[in-house]
Amino acid sequence: MQYDFVAIGDITTDAFIRLKDAEELVDHGVRELCVRFGDKVPYEEMTEVRAVGNAANAAVSARRIGLSSAFVTWIGDDENGAHCLDTLRAQGVADEFVTTEKGKKTNYHYVLMYGPERTILIKHESYDYRLPDFAEPPRYLYFSSISESAKDFHHEVARYCAAHPETKLVFQPGTFQIKLGATELKDIYAVTEIFFCNKEEAQTILGTTAPDVKELMEGIRALGPKIVVVTDGPNGSNILDTDGKAWHLPMYPDLAPPVSRTGAGDATASTTVSYIALGLAPHEALMRGLINAASVVQGIGAQTKLLAHDEIEALYAARPADFQATEL
Repeated sequence: MQYDFVAIGDITTDAFIRLKDAEELVDHGVRELCVRFGDKVPYEEMTEVRAVGNAANAAVSARRIGLSSAFVTWIGDDENGAHCLDTLRAQGVADEFVTTEKGKKTNYHYVLMYGPERTILIKHESYDYRLPDFAEPPRYLYFSSISESAKDFHHEVARYCAAHPETKLVFQPGTFQIKLGATELKDIYAVTEIFFCNKEEAQTILGTTAPDVKELMEGIRALGPKIVVVTDGPNGSNILDTDGKAWHLPMYPDLAPPVSRTGAGDATASTTVSYIALGLAPHEALMRGLINAASVVQGIGAQTKLLAHDEIEALYAARPADFQATEL
């Protein structure tokens, strides 16, 4: 079958550890999470969340909204991998492109929670990264966070999209992909249809400190992406559409005090893509993405509070008067 949405990236289990005895410090403009060194530090609770990660979250989000969704990922032949696979199936995401590698471990990350913010301790295992044979080219290919050992795999993805222009590539780079820079991944940027990052990441990619978001979006656009989204935390989000129009959108108001901000960016990106796939204008689709992000921060884990299509539309219908897109 032809899938509407196929996500590519690493999968992991996240162990959320809510710290009890810590503090936030600011050193030379950098926020730091501090605990007592060499001591026993108490924590309030630990919650284990299976089958997450940028691309996994996106695959689940698209499925809940109503698209046919599959996931290209790699796991080890361990108990953690088996649990992740079971969880993925339970979410309705097709697993035919999941590869189990013998003798390998499945990713396991630690999320240190303090207030609504989090610091994630990550370690990406190395796998034999290869694209599967798609019986039918997917409508949208969503590429996100992956191991540093997958550098050459990026070029394989770029070659596939160049050979299959009917497949629209969505690129939401992870930490390693941002570090690689635009020059190293120029073939990926060249075939990207929709691009997502935050303001600081855009500055890093472009090698600039320019504060103007429209200028940053146009800089990313010059690399190849046709639609560019740059988020800016509490200052809202911005999108440059295929017609060259730039729009700004405020955050959707918190439904309640946030519990955890993990997954908000994934919800924004995947929901926006899903609604574009359903035929909405990019800035209208982004409004739905921000609504889903406002829901996600109400729970622990990036998928717990992901909304279905009808739930998103209900919140959109009840939106405040000032939640609207304005042209930059």
